[in-house]
Amino acid sequence: MQDGPKHGTSHSILALCFERGLSAPFPPVSPPDTGAAAGARRTLGALGALVVFGLLGARGVLLGLEGRWRYRGYREHWRCWDWRHCGNFEHCELSPCGGLWALEVLGVLGALGALAALGALGVLGALLALLLPPPAPAETFSAMLSVRGALGTERRLLRRLRSYLRDESSRLRRLRRFYEKVQALHQDPEASVDNPLLAFSLIKRLNSDWPNVIYSDEATRNTQALHAGLREVEQELPGTEDLDGAARALMRLQDVYALNVKGLANGVFQRAGHPPLYSPSQHVSLSADDCFHVGKVAYDAGDYYHSIAWLEEAVSLFRLSYGSWNLEDRSSLEDALDHLAFSYFMAGNISHALSLSREFLRYDPSNQRVSRNVAKYKKLLEMGTGASASPLQRPNSTRLQSRDAYEELCQRPRGQPASDTLLYLSCSYETNSSPHLLLQPAKKEMVRIQPYVALYHDFITDAEAETIKGLAGPWLQRSVVASGEKQQKAEYRISKSAWLKDTADPVVRALDRRIAAVTGLDLRPPYAEYLQVVNYGLGGHYEPHFDHATSTKSPLYRMKSGNRIATIMIYLSAVEAGGSTAFIYANFSVPVQKNAALFWWNLRRNGNGDGDTLHAGCPVLAGDKWVANKWIHEHGQEFRRPCSADPQD
Repeated sequence: MQDGPKHGTSHSILALCFERGLSAPFPPVSPPDTGAAAGARRTLGALGALVVFGLLGARGVLLGLEGRWRYRGYREHWRCWDWRHCGNFEHCELSPCGGLWALEVLGVLGALGALAALGALGVLGALLALLLPPPAPAETFSAMLSVRGALGTERRLLRRLRSYLRDESSRLRRLRRFYEKVQALHQDPEASVDNPLLAFSLIKRLNSDWPNVIYSDEATRNTQALHAGLREVEQELPGTEDLDGAARALMRLQDVYALNVKGLANGVFQRAGHPPLYSPSQHVSLSADDCFHVGKVAYDAGDYYHSIAWLEEAVSLFRLSYGSWNLEDRSSLEDALDHLAFSYFMAGNISHALSLSREFLRYDPSNQRVSRNVAKYKKLLEMGTGASASPLQRPNSTRLQSRDAYEELCQRPRGQPASDTLLYLSCSYETNSSPHLLLQPAKKEMVRIQPYVALYHDFITDAEAETIKGLAGPWLQRSVVASGEKQQKAEYRISKSAWLKDTADPVVRALDRRIAAVTGLDLRPPYAEYLQVVNYGLGGHYEPHFDHATSTKSPLYRMKSGNRIATIMIYLSAVEAGGSTAFIYANFSVPVQKNAALFWWNLRRNGNGDGDTLHAGCPVLAGDKWVANKWIHEHGQEFRRPCSADPQD
């Protein structure tokens, strides 16, 4: 059977390999053995002994309690339970014997057993705390606030590394002076060991100086200080899920904004034939190892559409730098060629897989697995298999039916609607007959008539937005979506969110009053939900969805206040690119506008959901997107938004 680089989700691929006489090989890249497994095996016996000891201690407690109880019951008669004659406590003969002593011993043993059990549990807890891995840190990639926190973590590591480099540089300077001194003695023709002082110095150097230099305590202390710095921030470090999530974010941006992989890896955010979507002030590009990891994440998921594009870029960059070595790289040209060849094979392009495998063997001719692959590729081509490969289709992992329309709206500059709808739109100052708006009317812009969507400019101040973000920041958790009667995380919603009651701060209470004044709706509990504050992550998005429930099994109905009749979404920040709110069926999008509030009706007047409100949060291409959502329910609004005479309305 033939081999290809190992990947995580290999069931369907292995089935295909079996059909073609192929199998997945050992991983080309693997982390070094930390010895955790061996350590765990060494401690299993100790842990088992502690558990048994704890159980015996508990048994001792029970026996001690029983003995003390019996002793107290018969102490006044100076009689005891004679263990030699009793088979049953109720029928045993009581006599003044050594049983009293036995009961006392049982009591003492019970007390010791109790202490032993507590001690065993304490030691067990300490060992578990040391042996078990630390709890996984909160997700980093799913909120830019967490990403910024990771920036602070790296600054702390930089300070540790700077201190390490300073100390090591000082040590290495002293080491160089030692080297130059000894080297000078060896180069001096008059420096003869006939001189007893030179002979003594030689013996001393070999006996103590050289071991001190090589096994330097200072070098150990410097390294230990660096390791301690890493341990200090260990629980703050992003995990594998974060790294993979960040890679998927780059692929998402590639897809939604139709970006070229080579350009994206080189820091160019531009579609072919269009102006740049984003022009960063500082040019940043990805390394060959970076591109390899993105391609490897796609490869592990069986997504060869993306793996081929990113591994091609990795191979190209590795070729340019072949022979040089970077301390931080964990992959190589051979790794990239290996994965790319097998990706092409799985995509049906066997001739290109053969070409890449031959290139691999030029660098590693002794690799038997790839040699077998080459032979198998030749045989398949001779049989006429894989002579022509069909174009790869981009996977639709979330089965999004409206993907093309959604992505077109996200790419649309400024989200401009069709020109024929502009005639019916207007801007106005609105008081809505509310005393709260008399002195400062709301700046209302009609965005769409059907569905009814209005944008209120300058709805909050910068200070209010910062207060809300500051209140929500410590409570952010990964956003979830409704799945039947449950809620769960989903790949099609990448963000973190928190809920704020109106009692959290006067700013939140004032914002609720302002929303009620602008909309004319009742926001008193339970007619509206708490304020939800959302921070989007790297490439953060929310694919097309409805805010209102489309099933009576939805968790929304647990509030017993009806469906969500309306949504008001407040943009708490600006972004540099992306992040628009796209209404799919209505065919328009609204770009992020800081401090503005977007309002729309989710339900028609007859109580049915408005299908035209299907909307999405486009991926954030660059920037830190914060929004605050207020969902208002239909109960309590009967006289504020009454039914229409038209049952279809």
